Amino acid sequence: MRHSTLNTQLSTSLPRTVAIVGRPNVGKSALFNRLAGRRISIVHDQPGVTRDRIAATCKLGREPFGILDTGGIGGNVDANFTEQVHLEVEIALETSDLLLFIVDGHAGLTPVDQELARRLRKIDKPLLLVVNKMDDDKHFSNFADFARLGFPHPLLVSAEHARGIDGLVAQIEARLPAAVEQAPEAQAPIRIAVVGRPNVGKSSLTNSILGDARTLVSPISGTTRDAVDIPYERHGHRYVLIDTAGIRPRGKVDNSVEVFSVMRSESSIRRADLCCLVVDATAGVTAQDKRIAGLIQEARKPCVVAVNKWDLIKERTGSKDEMNEVLVGLRAELFFVDYAPLLLVSAKTGAELTRLFKSIERVHTAARQHIGTGPLNRLFQTAMSAHPPPLRSGRRFKILYGTQPETLPEMAIPAPEFVLFVNDDKLLTPTYRKYLENKIREVQPYPGLPLLFRFRARKVGRR
Repeated sequence: MRHSTLNTQLSTSLPRTVAIVGRPNVGKSALFNRLAGRRISIVHDQPGVTRDRIAATCKLGREPFGILDTGGIGGNVDANFTEQVHLEVEIALETSDLLLFIVDGHAGLTPVDQELARRLRKIDKPLLLVVNKMDDDKHFSNFADFARLGFPHPLLVSAEHARGIDGLVAQIEARLPAAVEQAPEAQAPIRIAVVGRPNVGKSSLTNSILGDARTLVSPISGTTRDAVDIPYERHGHRYVLIDTAGIRPRGKVDNSVEVFSVMRSESSIRRADLCCLVVDATAGVTAQDKRIAGLIQEARKPCVVAVNKWDLIKERTGSKDEMNEVLVGLRAELFFVDYAPLLLVSAKTGAELTRLFKSIERVHTAARQHIGTGPLNRLFQTAMSAHPPPLRSGRRFKILYGTQPETLPEMAIPAPEFVLFVNDDKLLTPTYRKYLENKIREVQPYPGLPLLFRFRARKVGRR
């Protein structure tokens, strides 16, 4: 079966897994977020908002268990994606140990609920019927209708108001297999945010990495609406791929769901250990690509650039000189993240994915490199003697002493930080700062890593 690779990963990464299923707009994502303890899935009253299956861990009970949010099934809310959404749900059903069948206590029993119940009864897995949106007792009259579905002991909850959640967690734990004690993990996985503007091939690239149709891929811009966390292991190294919604210019965001998607993508950059910026080789670097690269830079995140659809460039040019010219142009447009390795990939053919992950591991290794205090201060002294800082208001920037603190072991890919004791950091110009960064990189390249300066200013009198 073509999904077996990912199924193994999900069941390994999320032991004792619960799949949340139901027709569109019954509050599955709201319940998912409530069980996860944070907003992960986008919640909106527009049916069909959740299109991918999204994984997280619930820690509300005695032992943690995995939860899977799924796209709504049993309704043709979005003709472009219905078949793929149904496939995503089928995969979630296969990889879970328990099903939560969610129905809407406000709307009452619908024919779609009845048809879905008929399908779920054929699955040989424990199932809990959960009547959501039971915000107050006036909706209790609808509750009796759901007894006609034939599932024993329906549970009343309100995901929005946290009503009945403790009882739901207790019932889930009673039906899940016993937790198996696992050996502590030697190292946390590297969280990689796959970011870029819409339709550059982020989800296709993620799928190509996984070898599985894990996220929805379509030529329609904005297919991915949530930031989807996907556990992944490659050659003994553990990762979490964060497949994000495309970041559009603020003026081109169509509706509130798109606004939430953009916000989620920007949040994914902040919580990632490393960002993989995906650029469309056939379109070149656009203003929006630069904006996203700027967000990565502002967040001070390590970065690699994946130039996707390079196979189309090869077909179009055929000349090495022309391809080099395209590559030089791409690098020039992304000059402000010139420290980021630039990889030529093809999500369609899977070309160069091994090289992409080798670059990520090089960034990971480089983050642990350290320049001793003596060599660092000699480096600054030599650099500033060869090329003194410019005068500003009759004064020059001076480094009195510099050191590189040891990185925190719990950080997966910490950006190198240098603490500089200076006369006045306001005298440092951006150009001279870049000069000092380049001199550091001559000694230690730190590929993919931004260099962080932390200043300790000591005011001195005019001379």
